[in-house]
Amino acid sequence: MFKPLLVVVASVSLVLCGLARAAEPTDTSLVLLTENFPPYNMAKNGKNFAQGENINGIAVDIVREMFKRAGINYSLTLRFPWERIYKQALEQPGYGVFVMARLPDRESLFKWVGPIGPDDWIMLAKGDSTISLESLEQARKYKIGAYKGDAIAETLTKQGLAPQVVLRDQDNARKLLAGQIDLWATGDPAGRYLAKQEGISGLKTVLRFNSAELYLALNKDVPDEVVAKLQAALEQMRKEGLVEEIMGRYL
Repeated sequence: MFKPLLVVVASVSLVLCGLARAAEPTDTSLVLLTENFPPYNMAKNGKNFAQGENINGIAVDIVREMFKRAGINYSLTLRFPWERIYKQALEQPGYGVFVMARLPDRESLFKWVGPIGPDDWIMLAKGDSTISLESLEQARKYKIGAYKGDAIAETLTKQGLAPQVVLRDQDNARKLLAGQIDLWATGDPAGRYLAKQEGISGLKTVLRFNSAELYLALNKDVPDEVVAKLQAALEQMRKEGLVEEIMGRYL
């Protein structure tokens, strides 16, 4: 006469076990993409393709520690050009790209973790240049070099400044030195670092026209709980002074 009760108990147990299994965290693994954007992301061999431990930089070190603390698996690939990896992160579930400026027109396209670091926008000129600027409007009459697909280039284009774009930002350092452009619209500290790598020094900042924060941008399909874990890990790292320590290794 106890069989019905046993059946009910067994049924309830099966349901509870099923619910418990459903509540367990999934084994999430993200595909992370980045580009050569020193000193934040760099291929150790200087080439435009690298994977795993062959990539370093401020953002790479921060992201690695962030994922380790959050207990989330990932793969990391550095590719070229930027437009390609941006499109992959935008369209493919489980993908992410860093570092990216968090701009209003990008806000709803991704889920964001950060900020990882600053990226001031500047106009660089040759050391002996007589150019003096107080606004972007005054830069309109000059030939401006920028990096194709970059937020700086996009912003200048929207404002009608028509920058000359290249596929690699460091190419602008050589163009500036050769007199092919008058100004180089780039990030700080990225631009100075790139110029140094090309053996070019003595460039001067003639305008600082924006301050942006750089983030890890994740495809909107990435679960909110994964984003929250990563954000919490980053905030703890910043609280411990680790983010500042990592930056100090490169700057």
